[in-house]
Amino acid sequence: MSTQPIMNTYARLSVAFDHGEGSWLYDTDGHKYLDALSGIAVCGLGHAHPAVTTAISEQASQLIHTSNLYTIPNQERLARRLTQISGMDSVFFGNSGAEANEAAIKLARRYGHGKGIDQPVTIVMDGSFHGRTMATLSATGNRAVQAGFEPLVSGFVRAPFNDVEAVRKIAANNPNVVAILVEPIQGEGGVVIPADDYLNQLRDICDEHDWLLMLDEVQTGNGRTGSYFAYQQNNILPDVVTTAKGLGNGVPIGACLARGKAAEILIPGTHGSTYGGNPLCCAAALAVVDTITNDKLDKRAAELGDQIADGFRDQLGSSESVKEVRNKGMMIAIELSEAGSELAVLAKVKGVLLNITGGGKVVRLLPPLTMTDSEAKLLVNTVSRIIKVYMADE
Repeated sequence: MSTQPIMNTYARLSVAFDHGEGSWLYDTDGHKYLDALSGIAVCGLGHAHPAVTTAISEQASQLIHTSNLYTIPNQERLARRLTQISGMDSVFFGNSGAEANEAAIKLARRYGHGKGIDQPVTIVMDGSFHGRTMATLSATGNRAVQAGFEPLVSGFVRAPFNDVEAVRKIAANNPNVVAILVEPIQGEGGVVIPADDYLNQLRDICDEHDWLLMLDEVQTGNGRTGSYFAYQQNNILPDVVTTAKGLGNGVPIGACLARGKAAEILIPGTHGSTYGGNPLCCAAALAVVDTITNDKLDKRAAELGDQIADGFRDQLGSSESVKEVRNKGMMIAIELSEAGSELAVLAKVKGVLLNITGGGKVVRLLPPLTMTDSEAKLLVNTVSRIIKVYMADE
């Protein structure tokens, strides 16, 4: 019998944090760490942001939860803000990105049945990550996530990411396709950035075949890539967009937004959530949305992300151990020529929090959008030095 009361589902680093402030976390021994991961793109406003703290405190003193059996004014206010920003028509609120994607998958299937398709199919991409519920892990393009959970949920067909012709071939051979579910940038896959017109071409294919274009912006949304949503840089509108992570700055909330024909598909009795969109999480999210938009943090992310990436290119560009530095706003990747799985441990020892993804070869950085210029410089200098030492370039 295990002596630990928590299931062994995470390979945790040996550190526990006591409190945070801005871009910094402090452990139980008083050591401080520059947080370049933001709780995996969650704390976009950094830690203990005053607007979020005030919103949570004030709302908790009034009302935390009722039920979606009743009107929730904060939920309506948040939905209105998100639809105004996104160009969508309506929102379903859940508690996570996986739940938001689950709602999108259900929406696509119901859309297909409405068209008389008994076995509707959604195109998903190799290397993708959409969550760990049964439907979302089945949609995910990573065999390691799926292993041991068979039988998987059917109704998905896979295409290589950033390969429009592969999608066209599927369209020509599978009459049951009703939707495409795709990340604008693959985060867990290693910050893989597609061609500039990739989403535009997928939009055209969906229009041609009357499919739904569904974008998973769980990680890319809420200002991280340089606009509130990544697709806004392509001047298109999806039919469905999901988001979570940075929406609550640590308070669990997810959202599935839809427009046009997609916004009318889910009706009473077809989907729901006990906690989704409760007064507390919506109060926190409203504070986040207002801060991002009022302080223009999406624009700040574009500028600072490029500044950080350029700094890494300057310091690591001559290293044979570094294949590429790439970024879209504050989604930053340093791709190594060989596995660097221990870099996260070494970085922690040096006072920086980051993680390794993309099969162990990609250093992924997701700093707070509120990071200062001096903190960004410290991040570049420290991580560059760690990589050079670890990869024996020095």
